[in-house]
Amino acid sequence: MILFNKPPYTTNEEQYVLDSMQSDKISGDGKYTVLCHEWFEDQLNCDKALLTPNCTQALEMAAILIDIKPGDEVIMPSYTFVSTANAFVLRGAKIVFVDIRPDTMNIDEMLIEQAITKKTKAIVPVHYAGVACEMDVIMALASKYSLYVIEDAAQGMMSTYKGRPLGTIGHLGAYSFHETKNYTSGGEGGLLIINDSSFVKRAEIIREKGTNRTQFFRGMVNKYQWVDMGSSYLPSELQAAYLWGQLEKSQDINNSRLNSWSIYKGALEGLASKGYLELPTIPEGCIHNAHMFYIKVSNLTERSELIEYLKDNDIMAVFHYVPLHSSLAGNNYSSFYGDDKFTTNESEKLIRLPLWHNIPLANLETVIVTLTNFFNKNSS
Repeated sequence: MILFNKPPYTTNEEQYVLDSMQSDKISGDGKYTVLCHEWFEDQLNCDKALLTPNCTQALEMAAILIDIKPGDEVIMPSYTFVSTANAFVLRGAKIVFVDIRPDTMNIDEMLIEQAITKKTKAIVPVHYAGVACEMDVIMALASKYSLYVIEDAAQGMMSTYKGRPLGTIGHLGAYSFHETKNYTSGGEGGLLIINDSSFVKRAEIIREKGTNRTQFFRGMVNKYQWVDMGSSYLPSELQAAYLWGQLEKSQDINNSRLNSWSIYKGALEGLASKGYLELPTIPEGCIHNAHMFYIKVSNLTERSELIEYLKDNDIMAVFHYVPLHSSLAGNNYSSFYGDDKFTTNESEKLIRLPLWHNIPLANLETVIVTLTNFFNKNSS
C-alpha cells in the first residue's frame, strides 16, 4: 500500500530527544525550546516565536491576545480545519464565512469587505496547501477598518508571499507541526508567531497559565504570581527536541517535497490539458512549500470512484475538509455571507495524492500510471 502520508524523519531527532530525556528540564522551555525559538525568530524575522503543544492552542492564544469577546465577529473561509473556527468560538465569537477562490482554495479577498460589520474584530486567512492568500488586499482592509489579522499558516512553513514568510504578515500567525505537516515535533506541535511587539509580554503570560513565570526565570521579578488569564500552552521539551532535529534539515525536507510535487505536476499536465483533471495554481509572487499535491476532478461522483480505484490499486488518496458552514456546529456558531458559489462545489472535487519527505520515485510513478489508467479507461 502506498500511504497518503508518512511523518518526516531525518535520524537527527533521536539524539536530541534522548538528550532532552536525560536533562534536568523536560517539561518545556528548556534548551531545545530556546534553540527552536531562536531559529524561528531568525528565519521569520518576527518579534517573537512561541512553541505550543499544537496549532489549535496557538490559535486559541491569538484569540485571547486580541481580546475576542462574546458577540465579536471573525471572518474566515469555511474551507478550513475546525480549529480555525473553534479558537474564536471558544471566546464567544460568531464566525462569518465568505466564499473561496477556486484557483487556490483560499479565501476570496474581494468578498471580505462586504462581510465586515461594526462587530467584526478580525480576519483569519488560511493559507491552503501552503499557498499564500492575497495578503496585500487583506492587510489593507484590516488597516481601513481597524481589524486584526490572524494568519492560519498551519500548512505554510517555508512558504512566502512577495518575499515574506507566511505567518509574519498579519498581527499574529500560527504554524502546525502535526504529523501530516512538512515538519513535525513528534506527532503534534504548533507555533505562535507574534509580529506586533505589543503582544509579546502578554503572550508569554498567557502561555504560562496566566503567570509571570517567564519574567521570574529571567530575574525580572523576585517571585511569580497569577497576573492574567491563561492556560498551559507549553509543549514538552521532548517535542522541541524532535522538532529541532527537523529544523536542522529544513531545507533538505523542503527540497525533497518540492521535487516530488514537480514530478506530479509535470507528469499530469497531459491529463489536465485534455480536461480530465485540474492541477494546483501557484499565483505570481507566491513561493509554496509543496505541503500537498492535489487534483480536482469533475464532480463528487467521479472523486469517489477515483479514490476507490486508487484504493483497489493499493494507493491511499484522500479528500480534505467538509466545509464548516455545512456542519452541525456551523449552524450554531456561524453564518455564510453571500453565495456559496465555490466552497462546496470545489471541495467536492478535490483529492490529495500521496506525498511525503523522501517518498520513493517508484511510488510517484505508480500513482501517475494508475491515474492515467483511470482517466483513459473512463474516457474510452
